[in-house]
Amino acid sequence: MKHLLLLFISLVSLSLPTFAASGHSAEPPPFKVAMDNFSALEEAAGKTSIMEKISFRAHEEPFLLVATIIFICAILHTFFAVPITKLAHKIQHDHDAEIRRQKEAAGQHAYAQDMVSFKATVLHFLGEIEAIFGIWVIVLVGAMMAFYNVDAVESYMSSVNFTEPMFVVVIMALASTRPVLRFAENCLRLFAKIGKETPTAWWLSILIIGPLLGSFITEPGAMTISAMLLAKKFYSLRPSPRFAYGTLGLLFVNISVGGVLTNFAAPPVLMVASPEKWGLTTTEMITHFGDKAVLGILSSTILYFLFFRKELTQLGSSLVDHDGDGKGDLAGKHRPIPLWVTIVHLFFMAVTVYFAHFPSIFIGGFLFFLAFRLATAHYQDEVNLRGPILVGFFLSGLVIHGGLQGWWLAPILSSLPEWPLFIGATVLTSFNDNAAITFLASQVPGLAAHMKYAVLTGAVTGGGLTVIANAPNPAGQALLGRFFGDGVSPAKLAAAAIIPTFIVGSYFMLFPDRGIDKMFEQPPAVEHAEAAPDAATPEPAH
Repeated sequence: MKHLLLLFISLVSLSLPTFAASGHSAEPPPFKVAMDNFSALEEAAGKTSIMEKISFRAHEEPFLLVATIIFICAILHTFFAVPITKLAHKIQHDHDAEIRRQKEAAGQHAYAQDMVSFKATVLHFLGEIEAIFGIWVIVLVGAMMAFYNVDAVESYMSSVNFTEPMFVVVIMALASTRPVLRFAENCLRLFAKIGKETPTAWWLSILIIGPLLGSFITEPGAMTISAMLLAKKFYSLRPSPRFAYGTLGLLFVNISVGGVLTNFAAPPVLMVASPEKWGLTTTEMITHFGDKAVLGILSSTILYFLFFRKELTQLGSSLVDHDGDGKGDLAGKHRPIPLWVTIVHLFFMAVTVYFAHFPSIFIGGFLFFLAFRLATAHYQDEVNLRGPILVGFFLSGLVIHGGLQGWWLAPILSSLPEWPLFIGATVLTSFNDNAAITFLASQVPGLAAHMKYAVLTGAVTGGGLTVIANAPNPAGQALLGRFFGDGVSPAKLAAAAIIPTFIVGSYFMLFPDRGIDKMFEQPPAVEHAEAAPDAATPEPAH
């Protein structure tokens, strides 16, 4: 019950800014007003090139430059997370040894509370990747206070949309329950049985079918299920570090592109799918994006399988042969879970996905789920709290920082031709959430159809290069980080993901699609809205 209360408090804390925003009547902070007026000011000043616009904006609103520097520092901090964690472990080890020596010399026993090292604990916190962006939010708030005042901080924080972090917390907690995970495992077993449920068969099934499920249960849900099954069926077998990173990078890329078969599952697609923006339907997504995504996932996974096939075979050599075919496999029996319990769990997941943009509904539904879990505790594992809460904290910090990066991203996205725009969107996605990239592109007026296609495919393609590139990635990092010693190295993750990224990008950009112009046609509703300039236009979510 203590853990359930902790989760409830965390969810309420995450939702407070959203609820506050609904009743907050303060004026937007000065830097947000300036961001909205930059285009008109640049046109009047005759600023046309990318660097002229960025320099002009930094001069007009210096705080935005400071906010970007703080964001860059947070990104650089992630690269030092592993060394900081190693240092924390060393200091803790030396501290424990010294305490034991002192206690033994005094003829006393050393207890757990005696082993607490303030320095090691602080360093361990600074080395926690999920905490890094939250830590730098404190610096950002300090800078905002120095440039402006408390009102500016309150106004900005109340304008940030925390719906996505709250949704990820809930969907992760639901997807990691034993009935849901067992159901997903049984579904993937249908494909793994083709290969006699060997580690190879499970590896291929999880990395191909799992990401494609993201188009229906959302990418965070698919990431949670795929990562937990990989932990059970693959990482528990202790693959080599190179194979472990290769699999993680492949998983991140496959998840990023696996959600484009529908218009609601991938965050970068969702940002531009509404009729008021680019008007993308599920039919259009599956016909213009889905085929290339499936080919990209298949090609990347098969290529990595061919490269690591010998190690995959060796991983199964020490396993028990359950089916008598002379090969070790991962088949086994589990305590059955009643069908009705599984159906109720799937119902709660479906409700959460359907109402993903209404925190008051999916959080309320989750509280009902917690009550149901208590009533069926004999079929449940303990609710996974640490991972979802840390991931929610990570994403909350990311959206706070990301909301202040549009001042330099927008000129870049609006000034590049097609191929540079695709490459730019792919690279920029590595340093900012890919949903932010497509959102900013949707604010650029008169963007041609092939340019919209380039920025959307670039954002999707680059979603596996870093932990911060795609919203589900922190969930995968949190669930699989324990298999990477002191933590996941950002440089090694990027190296592992670069080849699948190149393959997926090649499918998207090298295969022409004649239906793109029609797909990105401006819907009549938008044209009508433009004809009525006095009509109030709701501010989009950031």
